[in-house]
Amino acid sequence: KKMGRLYKTYLEGPRVYACSSCHAHLAQHNQIISKQFQGRHGKAYLFDSCVNVTVGPKDDRILITGLHTVADICCVECESVIGWKYEEAYEESQKYKVGKFIIEKVKIVKECGW
Repeated sequence: KKMGRLYKTYLEGPRVYACSSCHAHLAQHNQIISKQFQGRHGKAYLFDSCVNVTVGPKDDRILITGLHTVADICCVECESVIGWKYEEAYEESQKYKVGKFIIEKVKIVKECGW
């Protein structure tokens, strides 16, 4: 059971992505590194940073680009799994992903209808 008041960050700017379930702000459009990623449920975006997420336990997974250590990320408001954070990449060509976030396209909406 949750105690106390939930702290949420509200992003400024005209192009904000929000959770498709509860509309908590997650990321700004200018934080997208690439839209050429695949998630569990289809298309996904690689973001440099995001807000209002909790990071789960680390897990080694074999993804399309090889073995990575990742941690699922959940919306802090509704607790939906929205993607994952790259914690470690074992191939040199994949190291740019470490510390970055995958958010699945089906899990986000464009806030304010842009």
